Amino acid sequence: MSSAEEAGILVQALPYIREHRGRTIVVKYGGASMINETLKAQVIQDIVLMNYVGIRVVLVHGGGPEIEALLKRIGKESRFVQGLRYTDEETMEVVQMVLCGKVNKDITALIGKAGARAVGICGIDGSTLKARRIKAAGGEDLGLVGEIEEVDTTLVDTLLDRGIIPVLSSVAFGLGEDEGRPLNINADTAAAQVAAALKAEKLLLMTDVKGILRDVKDPASLIPSATLAELDLLKSEGVVSKGMIPKVECCAIALKGGVKRAHIIDGREPHSLIVELFTDQGVGTMVSLTTGEKNG
Repeated sequence: MSSAEEAGILVQALPYIREHRGRTIVVKYGGASMINETLKAQVIQDIVLMNYVGIRVVLVHGGGPEIEALLKRIGKESRFVQGLRYTDEETMEVVQMVLCGKVNKDITALIGKAGARAVGICGIDGSTLKARRIKAAGGEDLGLVGEIEEVDTTLVDTLLDRGIIPVLSSVAFGLGEDEGRPLNINADTAAAQVAAALKAEKLLLMTDVKGILRDVKDPASLIPSATLAELDLLKSEGVVSKGMIPKVECCAIALKGGVKRAHIIDGREPHSLIVELFTDQGVGTMVSLTTGEKNG
């Protein structure tokens, strides 16, 4: 690539940098980009660049594969109920150790090594995420699995106001009969709820698919943008199905809570966050409440 071409890329990014500067963007980090070391390094670089150009970025992460690995090491068999991990006391200890401890601090350290300041927290810290225990459809017990009832953004806002990146793991402060106990929360839902509470400009959900596809067997059938109403129609037609339904529901939580745009992007693509934010074409599927929204 010539110097002129490189300059052209920077010029293309300029209006997007200007648009996003000072705005809050919530990133849900998970999937292959947390496991593949090359992709992980690229995500961290993207997050640090976002911070450097003045974006108030909040990183919410999962850690399913790491939890599964530790459970296997201690001889604990995982059980899932309707796609949700059944979380007994022992499993909750592992979830808390992995998400609030190792994974959270590893990400925080990587951001620091890349040149930005980050603070790793979990939903218990500052009672940021307050949740109540839920049951599966049909009343089946899920153990210590919760649904968020309240998001207190005080701690997150304090960090953002100081130019620090909050790295938030999805373990919540229990309410009701579980007052003060840790509850396991779906990280996608946590990211959506946090984005809504912060009235973020964007929610970026990193996944292991290209976005919403009309034909799951054809990557070229990507739907680049859609409204919630259009996605409801696609759901009724069976186009949006299986694992994509919870992603779309998270987009709905965010948008109905005041977030301007939600994006389902492929975390396996190099620098997918930067491509989405700072280029004309973007990546993945952009979801909005109304038509006419532009990408970037």
